[in-house]
Amino acid sequence: MYSIKTIGVLTSGGDAPGMNAALRAVTRAAISQGIAVKAIYRGYKGLITDEIVDFQTQNVSNIIQHGGTIIKTARCEEFKTPEGRATAYERIKDHNIDALVVLGGDGTFTGAKVFAQEYNFPVVGVPCTIDNDLYGTDSTIGYDTALNTVIECVDKIRDTASSHERLFFVEVMGRDAGFLALNAAIASGAEAAVIPEVSIKDDMLAEVIQNGFRKTKNSSIVLVAESKETGGANGVAQRVKAEYPQYDVRVVILGHIQRGGSPTAVDRILASRMGAAAIDALLEEQRNLMIGVVNDKIVYVPFTKAIKDDKPIDLKLLQVLRQLSI
Repeated sequence: MYSIKTIGVLTSGGDAPGMNAALRAVTRAAISQGIAVKAIYRGYKGLITDEIVDFQTQNVSNIIQHGGTIIKTARCEEFKTPEGRATAYERIKDHNIDALVVLGGDGTFTGAKVFAQEYNFPVVGVPCTIDNDLYGTDSTIGYDTALNTVIECVDKIRDTASSHERLFFVEVMGRDAGFLALNAAIASGAEAAVIPEVSIKDDMLAEVIQNGFRKTKNSSIVLVAESKETGGANGVAQRVKAEYPQYDVRVVILGHIQRGGSPTAVDRILASRMGAAAIDALLEEQRNLMIGVVNDKIVYVPFTKAIKDDKPIDLKLLQVLRQLSI
């Protein structure tokens, strides 16, 4: 049994559209329950360096529509060491923080799990990552916005691809997950998607080329997930140039443009629900877990499952993509 009078909240790892909306929800849901809020700037790094400030409801006014995170984010190698986590715990005690709410992805939750176990400290995670790769939730905060950003970019690329009769390989983020690449390919009318969940063989590459450059088409766009498994867009393009020199091949790497921008309504609502649910979980004396949404219902997912289990991708969508790209 424990009593929560003050929580700390931080954003860590890669930023994602909707982080500010989640921060707003956590802050205001806590205050509505009589819980004081302390914002920790620059993630776990700020926890160690004591960048901790009191937050009131006005601190999160007019931020729901902004991308990025107003309390900044940073990578922190020191937090990966026992000494760094010990310093962080001392800072928590100095500020009388009773529980943590961490906003981030896989790496953020890995650190949270270790810290929570070492110090028997209540921690709840809110999934904020454009990769949508966390097990136990249908969607993560930032994914829908990033997906729409990719689609907008591909629509523009198609204009020049058609004008010059070119084959474009467009690389999108996703690390070891193909959710962005596959769903953006379907939504943008791309000819194919190269994702890490499916092994890339010569015959598959040939199929992409043959399907993409039929007589009825004068250009093609293939989305490629950034991954060691896929080799990224440059790796795939090099193979195509070597095996099919007759094609005019171009590569576009969208990069960090996918992380920015005002969050969509879907991400704002998701962030608001999950942020409020994080406070509910702490009041229910839950700990060491991630907030998820499954079939539009809030669920609690242990960090161990969210981190270790691979989130399955619906490979039937590949068949949909094949059928619609003829």
